[in-house]
Amino acid sequence: MIVRLMMCAVLLTSGAAVAGEPQCTYSTYKWNVRDRKSVGHIKVVKPMSELTAAEKDSATGCTVCEEDQVTLTFDGLRPIKVCRQIAPRVKKIIEALQRKHAPLQDLVAYRVGMTRGDVDQAGNRTGFSNHSFGVALDVNTDQNGLYENCVTVNPSCRLIKGGKWDPKQEFSLSKDSVIVLEFKQNGFRWGGEIAGQQKDFMHFSPTGY
Repeated sequence: MIVRLMMCAVLLTSGAAVAGEPQCTYSTYKWNVRDRKSVGHIKVVKPMSELTAAEKDSATGCTVCEEDQVTLTFDGLRPIKVCRQIAPRVKKIIEALQRKHAPLQDLVAYRVGMTRGDVDQAGNRTGFSNHSFGVALDVNTDQNGLYENCVTVNPSCRLIKGGKWDPKQEFSLSKDSVIVLEFKQNGFRWGGEIAGQQKDFMHFSPTGY
């Protein structure tokens, strides 16, 4: 009931916008680190002019809005949505990989959620992920998991999302994989090489996070 009331409040607020003013629409959630699940699912509809700094990616200008995304389709893969600013680059990368017969099984791109940043008193993350702006892609999620307690890759790394990573598997990624090399040559960083407690072997974005 609380979620429904929140959604109504947002919709009523947006209804007061000036006719013809560009609108922003997106559905989102927060990741709760205590319960290890998504909470607070809502749909937001508001004028573009009311977007906050948190709803925009400072590096690319992309926003969390569905209106900022375009759909890309590729043979044998499910369609994905990415921010229009990087769509030509993503299209070029995937088409090049398909010409090289790279082992592409699935792609995941635009999805809005607060899965980064500080944790509030309720245990919820407070920052939008790069996927939220349509500037990140996950590749072959079933064979390239997200691990924590993983400053360096070792047996103590704990899988928290996706499938088990094993560089000997056909669809798992490594620093020498044609997929990783193609993304890096086109301005993306690989989550398997990011610094910190996590290694995200499926993940590519301009920052790697």
